[in-house]
Parts: sequence; C-alpha cells; structure tokens
Amino acid sequence: MITRIKELPDNMVGFLATDEVSAKDFIDVVMPEVEKFIEKKDKLNYMLVIETDLSKFTAGAWFQDAMLGVKTLTKWNRAAIVYDSETVQDFTEIFSKIMIGEFKGFDKKDYDTAIKWTSEQIDL
Repeated sequence: MITRIKELPDNMVGFLATDEVSAKDFIDVVMPEVEKFIEKKDKLNYMLVIETDLSKFTAGAWFQDAMLGVKTLTKWNRAAIVYDSETVQDFTEIFSKIMIGEFKGFDKKDYDTAIKWTSEQIDL
C-alpha cells in the first residue's frame, strides 16, 4: 500500500510504502498526486519512504514506478528514497548519474534530512 505523506513542505511530494505495494497503488495514488503537483510547481521534488521489504513490491509496481519516471522525465529535480539498505542507496546514487535531476538514498534515521534535502532547504 502507498499513502501520501501530508506533513511536508509545499515544494515537495512524498509517499509511504507499507505492506504489499502493487501497480494499483502507483496508478491510483502516486501518479495522480505527482501530476497535480507538477501542474502547480513545474518541477518534481519527490520522496518515497519504504517501510516494507522490497520483495513486497509486485512486478507491476516496479513497472509503474518506471513509467512514472518516463512520464515525468523532464520534471525531476530531487528525489529521495528512504530505506535502510546500502544496496538501494548505492543504486539510487548510480541512477542519479543517468537521470535528469538529483537522486539520493537515505537511512530511515535520516528522515528529517531527506525532507530538508528534497525540499531544497539544504544541499548535500
């Protein structure tokens, strides 16, 4: 399941992934919220907090996540992935080198720093 995180600075959008995450979560929750956000802000500062095992993401969820990246390719500014995994953080850093925008991985203990970075309050 994915839910929108509401208590965030207004220049970013964030989501919380828990339990099983399906394509429907991206289609019904993430995509519409991101599209509305981009209409207002014209650039995307995005945070995904993962509080479930990555094996709980269905293949359709991964596909829709990739489609989100493609559909909004030129709008990405900053994206934070918050998950306690060095592998995920390393992948996020590599991904940043090939994508438009900046992508960073953060441990869960660094949640507040992730928000500050994503909302452009700090540079890292």
